[in-house]
Amino acid sequence: MKLLVFAHTPPPHHGQSYMVELMLQNFGGDHRARPGPPGARSPAADSGRHGIECYHVNARFSRSFEDIGEFQGTKLLLILWYCLAAIWCRFRYGVTDFYYVPAPGKRVAVYRDWLVLCLCRPFFKRLILHWHAAGLAKWLETCVQMRTRSLTYHWFKHADLSIVISNYNLADAEKLRAKTVRVVGNGIPDPCPDYATRVLPRRHARLAVRRQLLAQREPDPEDLTLAGADPHILQVLFIAHCSAEKGVFAAAHGVRLANAALAAENCPVRLKLSAAGSFVTHAEQAEFERLQALPEFAGTLQHLGFVSGAEKDRALREADLFCFPTVYLGENQPVNLIEAMAYGLPILTTRWRSLPEMFPADYPGLVDDQDPEKIAAVLHQLKLLGDGRELREHFTSHFTLEHHLKNLAAAMRGLEKA
Repeated sequence: MKLLVFAHTPPPHHGQSYMVELMLQNFGGDHRARPGPPGARSPAADSGRHGIECYHVNARFSRSFEDIGEFQGTKLLLILWYCLAAIWCRFRYGVTDFYYVPAPGKRVAVYRDWLVLCLCRPFFKRLILHWHAAGLAKWLETCVQMRTRSLTYHWFKHADLSIVISNYNLADAEKLRAKTVRVVGNGIPDPCPDYATRVLPRRHARLAVRRQLLAQREPDPEDLTLAGADPHILQVLFIAHCSAEKGVFAAAHGVRLANAALAAENCPVRLKLSAAGSFVTHAEQAEFERLQALPEFAGTLQHLGFVSGAEKDRALREADLFCFPTVYLGENQPVNLIEAMAYGLPILTTRWRSLPEMFPADYPGLVDDQDPEKIAAVLHQLKLLGDGRELREHFTSHFTLEHHLKNLAAAMRGLEKA
């Protein structure tokens, strides 16, 4: 199967671009980059174990997160250039299947989708839509005029395959009348293969020390040794773009209120929030810095900046909780929550869109919205939740890369049998 992948890889770095990058890497990369004429290559070697050859048009329309969905004149030229590259691949390499990631409910991004599908769809035999964002169907019904709705239906309707990553966004594919719909959850390489031998013992020791402190008992010396620095400080980690929609300010105020409640109980345990990620706007960065300077946030709020590689690994290993109270418009199945599960971190997040589907039944770390008081109450509860083994096991059974790639390839190859 030959697949034209019309989607961008990092930068900018977010869940969608990362998942496209993983798909390309594990489906054999961009076959245009391979040396030698097409006829000289082995089809079996090219398609790899998943049976899919990818021809990648890196359709990067935005340089940073804040550019996404915003109008810029240069984007019109980029659309034409990328579409010409896709059409050239169609005839040069005989690629018949067009893979595209639709936008969430943002006007400029949806208009871009119209242009891309208008220019490219007539040249390809089959259209595959991969719905990484959720909520387009609801946006079309509640936020736009009939003309916008009709044109979106016209260019999106009857896709040969719509891949959704959760049951929540089945509505997007069904509303636009896809011929076939498959649910394929995200999956990532295991970022913490030594969880049982390195991470779990330390986290178990820190939990034991917290319990002893809360019971006003002297901590066990062996637990103190294994627990590392400041076991009385509950390290709360936020990793995402630092914006109000993603929940960085709700998390900060939740930590503040939780600390106030602990102080009122004369409890020696305190919470500290470390926010990792870039700020979306200068105004939000200024607001975060203003909060840091307030007495009630003293020593409990820090910004780590954008982290990756060893820095990100260290932050996740040293954290005690993960806090992500998002209400972001396009949120669906964010990779940061999958990563937190892989490290066995107890998680606080919102009952927003498809997020509850990611967790075991009756998971206690969900809040209805960004209300800081509700967040503080759940943080208070999670401080003694456990050592994270349940979520680690949930990751290994639901969100591994092999599981994701196997189901993704099967969904795509099923088109050839239809």
